[in-house]
Amino acid sequence: MKPATAALKLDIYLPATPQEFQDGMVSREDLDELQRNPPQWLADLRREGPHPRNVVAARLRISNSGLARAGITEALTTAQIADLAANPPEWLVQERATHAETLREQRRLEERKQDGTDKVTVPAKPAKAAKPARRQSPSSRGGRSPRR
Repeated sequence: MKPATAALKLDIYLPATPQEFQDGMVSREDLDELQRNPPQWLADLRREGPHPRNVVAARLRISNSGLARAGITEALTTAQIADLAANPPEWLVQERATHAETLREQRRLEERKQDGTDKVTVPAKPAKAAKPARRQSPSSRGGRSPRR
């Protein structure tokens, strides 16, 4: 697989990886080995960062969209994430509340779906009015054919 796909599966920021990882292809066996026995560079990258957007969002307990709304486009290190979490700016407090509300709504809808109460009755469409019968030509009625 491509290095970008492998980085996504490993939850690491591709530009921060070693050049040989970025240049080569990664087999499924290599990926499994990296997950089971991460080399030092991978362990350091996971511990200290920089981290990709999905990891930053998860650690801040907000959505990826929340990061975008806040203008956070670059990868953040673990120290930067910890600083934001320790001293949350107003946007982070608001995004956490928004994300928590979204998750509550998703859970509510999922529970409702599992309970079977999610069935919304939609009124039936009114029957279409019958079209008026088409006038038959004189020849089809057994009469004389029209003049030409």
